[in-house]
Amino acid sequence: MTRNLTELHRIVASLKGSGLSVEMMDDGALVQDGDSRVTLYAEADEQGGVLVRLHLDLDLYVEEDAIAEVLMGMNLMNQGLDYGTLMLDPVEDEDDEDKVAFAVLGRSVLWLPDLDGVELSRLREHLHRFETEVTETVERTLQGSNGLKA
Repeated sequence: MTRNLTELHRIVASLKGSGLSVEMMDDGALVQDGDSRVTLYAEADEQGGVLVRLHLDLDLYVEEDAIAEVLMGMNLMNQGLDYGTLMLDPVEDEDDEDKVAFAVLGRSVLWLPDLDGVELSRLREHLHRFETEVTETVERTLQGSNGLKA
């Protein structure tokens, strides 16, 4: 765990140094670039290097009865994504335990062989492209005539 935090601190320092707004959280970091907020987690890979996991909450929620249509749309959108993937994550409704809903999230994983300057630069580029690609794909789909229905 200590090694993971050390790696995370190095990543956060590098991202802050490049001008991004980054806040430490319990076991990760929150990277804010404009209106987008990407959560970043880092962990040592057993075979060496560092795994960096990125999560982008899109503030889109899907009711259970729309899952089939939404999954088909997400599968089509995922085919065009190079830097991430769209996933559904269950959300608990505190007011109604029987009601099931899902949040639409963008997720990505990047393996870095080490945390030198070249790899940290590659992480910054991946982070930017991931956020841009996922956000633009979802916005374009929602604005189209056959958009994702939720």
